[in-house]
Amino acid sequence: MYIIASFDYSASLEVALTELMENDISQSDILALPLDKLTEAPRLFDSIHYADGTSLVDMAGILGCIFMLLGSIYGFILEWGPIIWALIGLAIGLVSGFLIKWLFLKTKYKRSFSKSKTEVFLIVYTKEMTKVQKIKEILWQHNAHGLTVYSCH
Repeated sequence: MYIIASFDYSASLEVALTELMENDISQSDILALPLDKLTEAPRLFDSIHYADGTSLVDMAGILGCIFMLLGSIYGFILEWGPIIWALIGLAIGLVSGFLIKWLFLKTKYKRSFSKSKTEVFLIVYTKEMTKVQKIKEILWQHNAHGLTVYSCH
């Protein structure tokens, strides 16, 4: 039987490993696999081959419409007329919406990279069915994110 669990790399993982060894699980039956972290920031502009679901155009489109409407309304009062002021409002709205969304995504990605920890998958092998429940209890007590049991037979 294989018991597979995922952990953040922390002191609780080290304590769990020590407790497993104290409960007659040999070190050769334990495998800890740290995952590599993404080191480069995600791209802000999508291409035809890469899209992550974030868009810089939505806020620009909304603000462009709002400022264009306001420009056309107040353009009747101002000197250049409603068409010119609507186009000026559209340009201001598009640029400001793009910049707001770009700054928001940039700070969001910066925060997520600074807080991300390395994740570790822990695989424990045992032939005895009686030890499975004890191993699961130990792993859950030490903050496992997820856990599964895989039977070879």
